[in-house]
Amino acid sequence: MASTSDTTAGTSAHSSAEGPHPAVPYGTPEAPRIAVCGEAHLEVDPEIARIGITVTARGTNRRDALTDLTRRNAAALDLVKTYGDAVEHVETGAFSISPELTKHGHGERIRAYHGRVHITAELTDFTALGELTTRLADMELTRVDGPWWALRPDSPSHRQARQQAVHEAVQRAREYAEALGTTLTALVELADIGAENPQPYPAATGRAMRSMAYAEAAPDEAAPLDLEPQRQHVYAQVNARFTMAPPRL
Repeated sequence: MASTSDTTAGTSAHSSAEGPHPAVPYGTPEAPRIAVCGEAHLEVDPEIARIGITVTARGTNRRDALTDLTRRNAAALDLVKTYGDAVEHVETGAFSISPELTKHGHGERIRAYHGRVHITAELTDFTALGELTTRLADMELTRVDGPWWALRPDSPSHRQARQQAVHEAVQRAREYAEALGTTLTALVELADIGAENPQPYPAATGRAMRSMAYAEAAPDEAAPLDLEPQRQHVYAQVNARFTMAPPRL
């Protein structure tokens, strides 16, 4: 029995010595680790542009203010919708009717009512954008804000930046290994650390927008704005850890 016990113990020790080493979160002399950071920064053209449209109205009583606001709101929406597929999305936001008070003797009385409604339009055709913005701004009691340029959440530019950051990390790790006269053997970890940040840098001016309008403007209409799309910044960063063959130092 003693002989059997000794044989078993010897077999266990032999397997432990020649078996695979357990994974460790740090490098070892047999498998040195390289930790690098891969980054990518792209400048790309925007895919969409948003504008904010605020329509206002004023009346001596609530009904007149509401009627006027309804008419102006319908006119603004009808104008936006005439651009068809150039407008990808349109929605109505905040709406309000509020009284304007004035002092009257020792008290207050309502002098007028003010109405306001906010519309957001999202366009993909930047040629139409300049004309629509001008025509909306030419309407009475209508304010236009924007445009705000952006990429879609599923834009291929985001994927391109992430892939470029990974390639940069692999290339950097290979250069470190080559400097030691060795090669990479395995990827240990790849960590995404905030891969997307649309505008981490000051915005830059993009390529000029075409000046062609949808239709010839009437003599009494303002000329379409010539808008410059704002270049979008896409940023990606990853941390990567590799193991390499032991170098001869």
